Amino acid sequence: MLIHPWDAAVDSAEWRHWLDTSEKFGQLIVPNLDPALAPLALPTHFTVFDQELLLHFAKPNPVWKHLAKASQVRLSIIGDYAYIPSNWRVKPGFETNGVPTSYYAAVQFVATPTIIDEPADKAFILNEQMKDIQPENAPTVADNDDQYGRMLSGIRGLRLAIVDVEAKFKFDDANSIELRERVNKNLEDRNRGIDRGAAKQQRRRLAAIGDWAIFKDK
Repeated sequence: MLIHPWDAAVDSAEWRHWLDTSEKFGQLIVPNLDPALAPLALPTHFTVFDQELLLHFAKPNPVWKHLAKASQVRLSIIGDYAYIPSNWRVKPGFETNGVPTSYYAAVQFVATPTIIDEPADKAFILNEQMKDIQPENAPTVADNDDQYGRMLSGIRGLRLAIVDVEAKFKFDDANSIELRERVNKNLEDRNRGIDRGAAKQQRRRLAAIGDWAIFKDK
């Protein structure tokens, strides 16, 4: 994706913190075996585990034959998005003709996939995901237990070794502090959908970056 310098993550800690404080849900994009057809897109929860991503899908999922041949896949996550209308972004010298835009946070992982079929290894993936996504009252899965162990045959695990990370926080950081503060107030007042999530991210970026013309030379 296009990432202008002013939209880039300040450091890797920024995108990691955003993921840690957001719902870890995205779309896994897998190349189609037939290059003439569209890639496969799978909505899914995921867990960041060191330099890997852990996932699982049902065994009948048609994606497996495509994953088996894929050298790389992409996991795309987006959140804290909002539409910013033109009248919110009017700049000095113009009375009404601002340019509308979208605000959003986005992280994309490029990774190499490994399919996991050993019951104990699938149980490991499930336990790490449960600890991550359901830290309270998370059940423990073992390949030999009566409740969950027998269900492991119905899924396959997936480990994605991270090759590259693209992180983008598009919140008008190249524009003036006055404009950003004005848009932020408008987001809070409108309070539609996840406007306040977008406003929170914009305030965080404003505090971290301030005036882009000064920040970019640091």
